[in-house]
Amino acid sequence: QVQLVESGGGLVQAGGSLRLSCAASGSIGSINFMAWYRQAPGKQRELVALITSGGNTNYADSVKGRFTISRANAQNTVYLQMNSLKPEDTAVYYCNAHSGIRAYWGQGTQVTVSS
Repeated sequence: QVQLVESGGGLVQAGGSLRLSCAASGSIGSINFMAWYRQAPGKQRELVALITSGGNTNYADSVKGRFTISRANAQNTVYLQMNSLKPEDTAVYYCNAHSGIRAYWGQGTQVTVSS
């Protein structure tokens, strides 16, 4: 079975940094792109950052200049470096991977930014 295992979440004060990681394992096949989403309390899940197999990236306007997504293809691993964190970044962050027509999700990791 396919698993996306996330790590790196936690509690940090505003202005601090965290680095999230997500490793895909199992019979996932060739991954076309990987992404990070987040869902804050009472809000819809939103796309934070995406990286394609070709290395192209896209970011939500709210995180541009602060977050960086990267990928280690050999390990099917994606990272999200989060700098200059703000309280509004508080959310559960979910790893997402697309392979062909299939999409896979991680279990989510909590990021809490205090002011």
